[in-house]
Amino acid sequence: MTQQHPRTALVTGASRGIGAAIAERLAQDGFAVVVNYVGNEDAANDVVARIEAAGGRAIAAQADVQDPAQVATLFDDANAAFGVPDVVVNSAGILQFSPLAASEDEIFDRMIGINLRGSFNTMREAARRMPDGGRIVNLSTSVVGAKLTGYGIYAATKAAVEVMGDILSKELRGRNITVNSVAPGPTATSLFLDGKSDEQIEALSKANPLERLGQPEDIAGAVSFLVGPDGGWINGQTLRANGGMV
Repeated sequence: MTQQHPRTALVTGASRGIGAAIAERLAQDGFAVVVNYVGNEDAANDVVARIEAAGGRAIAAQADVQDPAQVATLFDDANAAFGVPDVVVNSAGILQFSPLAASEDEIFDRMIGINLRGSFNTMREAARRMPDGGRIVNLSTSVVGAKLTGYGIYAATKAAVEVMGDILSKELRGRNITVNSVAPGPTATSLFLDGKSDEQIEALSKANPLERLGQPEDIAGAVSFLVGPDGGWINGQTLRANGGMV
């Protein structure tokens, strides 16, 4: 990073799960962190409190990433608190498990709205505002590679995010801004665990040769690498953080 001002990271969907772990890890790495949330203010404030208790700096900032006006305000809030973000992590997302033939329009529209449109809105704003030398990381899924049944819409939204980010990395030529994706495998968060039987969870935890579920901190470590000093030569790539599942 070449900026002289303190480094700032904006993490969407950071009130819980993988997003919260990323926010806390980046604070440990020295970033001032903007903890975005859409509805759970208490959880976002808890993340901020943990960061501050550990000696870091953070604010909670409400915005629905589906709304471009709210995303613009989110960047305004980040700028007012800590400066224009040097790092943007698109972690906001939802997963609704449903076989394609049984999927209602509402499920499709909701996942497209949050996972794909939300990432588009945030990437676009970052591309317009981010200083040279910045880093953008999108959260994808290893289901894009594994192609598990019941995940068709979810995987499609994340595949689109991967490709959009890869193309953005080329469009930002000359600005020394990298754009990459991190694709978790099964990870022990409510997003993954909710609605699954113990048998399903056990089977998926054994799907990789390390024979365990990922932890949010595993994914946060991958993001930390990509936005840190050793990740600057990685650009337009997807890092599958899944223990070797696919």
